Amino acid sequence: MSNRNADPIDVAPRRSFFGRLAGATALGVAGLLPLRSGAQAAPGQATSGVAKPDQDGPNWPGKLRGHHRQMVDGYNINSGSALEFGYNFLTSYKSPGAATLVVILRAGALPIAVNHDIWAKYKIGESFKIIDPETKAPAVKNPFLHPKPGVLRSDDAAIDRLLASGAIIGACDMALHGQSKRLASNAGVTPDEAAKDWTANLVPGVSILPSGVWGVNRAQEAGCTYCSGG
Repeated sequence: MSNRNADPIDVAPRRSFFGRLAGATALGVAGLLPLRSGAQAAPGQATSGVAKPDQDGPNWPGKLRGHHRQMVDGYNINSGSALEFGYNFLTSYKSPGAATLVVILRAGALPIAVNHDIWAKYKIGESFKIIDPETKAPAVKNPFLHPKPGVLRSDDAAIDRLLASGAIIGACDMALHGQSKRLASNAGVTPDEAAKDWTANLVPGVSILPSGVWGVNRAQEAGCTYCSGG
């Protein structure tokens, strides 16, 4: 119902105010929109901050399907705890497809991502003082890849079995380059050759990431909760 007693002097300023507000809102929304492709900023003006897809890194870990999503951040070998924590998370859900696991292998946990040949050739176990739970001696193979039954605390916590179950596992490229460079002399190769060798001998199914912390960020952006893998 209209107010017949409304002050005509008061109505006009209100209309004027809301008109200005609508105009300002329109300008504000326009200011939030990115420049159209092909549009160029004036000299001295900053360009749009929206990164192109090829500047933003790979599409990893992609679209995750499980309703429950967890990322385990492995930054130390820690007897393979990053894998074990991931296995414990998955086995807690009984419904198929209910949970999705993402594991990041970076820093001290990076060697878990490479195969037996690299462990032997570069003397990873001896150099990093990693003990094989099977032999109780410095590891000459990857203890977390195709282990004999009963060697690990959970057989299904092996990296190959987690990958087969659908887990998404990424390895830090920075750690790979740093560690392969450090151990290159053990194999009598150059640092560049070592980095190529390690990259070519990742455990099948492991993705190489720009960096481990990049992967931690991306997994959380994809909806994963965070679990420290030690």
